[in-house]
Amino acid sequence: MLRTRPEPELDRRIAVLALPALGAIAAEPAYSLADTAIVGHLGRTQLGALAIATTALTMTGWVAIFLATATTSAVAGLAARNDTGAAGRAGRSAGAAYLVAAAGGILVAVAVAVAAPWIAVLLGARQEVLAGSVGYLRAAAAGIPFLYLSYAGNGHLVGLADTRTPLRIAVSANVLNVVLEVFLVYGVHLGLLGSAWGTVTAQGAAAAWYGTASRRAAVRPRRPGRAEVAALLRDGHQLSVRTIALGVVPLTTTAIAARLGPVALAGQQIAMRVWFLLALALDALAVPAQVYVSSSLGAGDRGGAYRVGRRCLRLGLIAGIGLGVVTAALAFWVPALFTADPAVRHAAAVALLVAALTQPMAALAFVLDGLILGISDYAAMRRAMILAIGAYVPVAALVLAFHPLGLPGIWVALGLWLAARAALLDRRWRAEFTPATPRPQHA
Repeated sequence: MLRTRPEPELDRRIAVLALPALGAIAAEPAYSLADTAIVGHLGRTQLGALAIATTALTMTGWVAIFLATATTSAVAGLAARNDTGAAGRAGRSAGAAYLVAAAGGILVAVAVAVAAPWIAVLLGARQEVLAGSVGYLRAAAAGIPFLYLSYAGNGHLVGLADTRTPLRIAVSANVLNVVLEVFLVYGVHLGLLGSAWGTVTAQGAAAAWYGTASRRAAVRPRRPGRAEVAALLRDGHQLSVRTIALGVVPLTTTAIAARLGPVALAGQQIAMRVWFLLALALDALAVPAQVYVSSSLGAGDRGGAYRVGRRCLRLGLIAGIGLGVVTAALAFWVPALFTADPAVRHAAAVALLVAALTQPMAALAFVLDGLILGISDYAAMRRAMILAIGAYVPVAALVLAFHPLGLPGIWVALGLWLAARAALLDRRWRAEFTPATPRPQHA
């Protein structure tokens, strides 16, 4: 017999991790959203430059997200074991994440600073937008090592089922970011560069807070051995290939929007940042999905892992439908918070109305990401992400060929991509549990 718990108790356990995780997950997108709101009132050109720069920086962040996701699975699985030495291995896994974060962050920061002009041109930047995006990229590159260290700290703490500390850090860092940006952009008139340096400072503070919290955790980071570093890099390789495939889509949507003109590019920046921040409310459910599936499997409870996954998927779909309604409602007034340009406001509003339809598909895709991370099948995630691009490309190519399709066409392509991801990952999840595990009977 599978062990069962009343549904309200399971929902409470999921909420205990998901609600605080929401704030921590939203930290980096919230930086970008604050940047967009503050810079948007400087003008259309500055907002377009920010769109180019933040798209590239988002990609550098995603490439290293394995520092959080792989570390969460490793720490959660090891901490749930009863055998001698499991806690030590969990600590060394966390230590490996911090070591790789520091070294990798410095290398990526240097690469971004050097390649900034080529990156901006590749994404469609021209003239004033090009100059602004290059300056922002080079300044913001200084924050990449801090961001990577924060990923490592987040993976360590969430693996120990502590999502409240990351929430406190995220809230504090974002408040600091807003205060600094307002002062630097409008107080001392540094413009785009003021926005970049405000974010870098906030990222540095967050990294320091994560380091302090990790040293105080029940399982502290330890000096890693070659085995732990090799395991992280092996998992990171698989996840990074998946992330590069993931990054192709937002990169190309920005490049396409840039070729539709400055109004479309600025409108897409607003719509993407608002949609992304809202969608991360759905991604928060991936945290309990990953942690509880990893810990259940570590303890040998396959039935518990299956049941948690099924419930997270149901809650995710309900939340996705609700956020779709919220996104559509926000489309009518939120763009005014970011810009006074009526053309850009209209473009953002239209994009958000179409984007609202993608939220349920995003919910399923994000929760399934967490479930597949929980079973540590990184190859399946990589394969699904690569194949899903095939659903995106045809419509994206049509938009590029027929500009009147505009931002609605871009968001239709994004919706098809999310739907394909969800379908492929759901197939893998069912294959893991359906043949070997009977459906749990409710008490």
